[in-house]
Amino acid sequence: MTTTKPLSDLTIAQQAKTLPIKDIAAKIGLHEDDLDLYGKYKAKLSYDVLERVKTKEDGKLVLVTAINPTPAGEGKSTVTVGLGQALNQLDKQAIVCLREPSLGPTMGLKGGAAGGGFSQVLPMEDINLHFTGDMHAITSAHNTISAMIDNHLHQGNDLGIDVRHIVWKRVLDLNDRALRHVTVGLGGPAHGVPREDGFDITVASEIMAILCLADSLEDLEERIKRIVVAYDHQKEPITAEQIGAAGAATLLLKEAFKPNLVQTLEQTPALVHGGPFANIAHGCNSLIATKTALKLGEYVVTEAGFGADLGAEKFCHIKSRVGDLNPDAVVLVATVRALKMHGGVSKDQLHIENVGAVGEGLKLLAKHIDTMKKLGLPTVVALNRFNSDTEEELATVLDWCAAHGIRASLSEVWANGGLGGRQLAEAVIDAVESNESKLTPLYELTDSIEQKIKTIAREVYGATDVVFTAKAQKQMKDVQANGWSDLPICMAKTPFSLSDDPSKFGYQQGFTITVRELKPSVGAGFLVALTGNVLTMPGLPKHPAALNMGIDESGKAIGLF
Repeated sequence: MTTTKPLSDLTIAQQAKTLPIKDIAAKIGLHEDDLDLYGKYKAKLSYDVLERVKTKEDGKLVLVTAINPTPAGEGKSTVTVGLGQALNQLDKQAIVCLREPSLGPTMGLKGGAAGGGFSQVLPMEDINLHFTGDMHAITSAHNTISAMIDNHLHQGNDLGIDVRHIVWKRVLDLNDRALRHVTVGLGGPAHGVPREDGFDITVASEIMAILCLADSLEDLEERIKRIVVAYDHQKEPITAEQIGAAGAATLLLKEAFKPNLVQTLEQTPALVHGGPFANIAHGCNSLIATKTALKLGEYVVTEAGFGADLGAEKFCHIKSRVGDLNPDAVVLVATVRALKMHGGVSKDQLHIENVGAVGEGLKLLAKHIDTMKKLGLPTVVALNRFNSDTEEELATVLDWCAAHGIRASLSEVWANGGLGGRQLAEAVIDAVESNESKLTPLYELTDSIEQKIKTIAREVYGATDVVFTAKAQKQMKDVQANGWSDLPICMAKTPFSLSDDPSKFGYQQGFTITVRELKPSVGAGFLVALTGNVLTMPGLPKHPAALNMGIDESGKAIGLF
């Protein structure tokens, strides 16, 4: 007996029929004059469009999240794309909103973020690589501020910046552990002022967060002006405006701020724009893309990074607050494979049926559903099917959902595209039309910093307590003294566990979260609480995906997933 090897995502994407982007735009009432074209198959929406649609009624907003990710893969972006395709098959004008992939995970271990199988956004190769240049623009804008800081020091340091308290690092859109800690300004007086510095990955830049939370070019510049880049010898904050870098940084982002229009494999319109990580930033696509899509479509399907304890929590407490959003329904993606891993099964044993481990993993699923309920959002479980899943394992999940009154559906969008997500789409429509949604934040902005962090840790993670290091306690006092304590919290935490220990899979109780550092992102408008060993510049794995990449004789990509 012979078996046919499944087509790779790349092969499926390269064989797909792609429509000219102007035809995709026409589906949502736009004309070629509304587009700034980047070739035949991708474009940016002009500022005229963004202004023109502001008075239109909003469509329905569906947020896709997941249980904590595992090395087995959950397929959250794939479900997001497939659900959008399925809604269109049911005659709902749907638009998909995704983040842009970073070259870090693309060249590293995780892979890209364009979906998979027959539920992808196209052109997949472009989206996963340089796309329309947004990542490069963000990198350049960020590093312009860095260059202006060091030039200010070199030219006399009129602001009295304390070189020991410069908090603005440089960035690069790659995983490169060798750049985490560097020394700049060496080589003598002509080459600047020697000091310690470092690099973050571009998607961890506050510029990225700002681009994804600003609602206009004016707001973009005002936020950049507020960025705190350093402190002087009296411990007073120094901003990007004070060093004269805000205007230039905004100028470099002029085109990057426009949402990117592409299409799915079934020609569903998709806005792919912005890309902050959810473990170190807020993990959502740009607010301007989401709000524009809500004016152009009947249904907008968007995703938030990693699990519901990270991206979805931040969507509700940060992005929704800034943009006055209220998700009409949440889709919570789970897989039998991930549930088994969270139930104690090792990755090399996932192909063996284990109903007991699935049942154990359901405790984690229940925790995330409970979190969404606390936030006032109706939830639909999408059980994303893999070939190794057995009927009894699948039934265990679906029967559990039915017994607990939870909407749930099998998702087969990887293999069958929109057709494999029609039942899921019907469940989502039912949840949306039930009018059950009323987003209720778990904390008030006027709560103390400590209380806000403890609320997230206890209500979302299930922690019993939070410990603040001496460094974090001092930083908390500094934040309060500077008048920033009313900002929302952006938790920087491992995505793999409810706790701050990435090795602890599954549902847990009785653990403590340790906040080791508190960093104000005043321009973005939130406070970052760093926990565990979260790094803002990842490293490459032993066998990075980049080892398999190249081009063939016709110039087509090879090895790109």
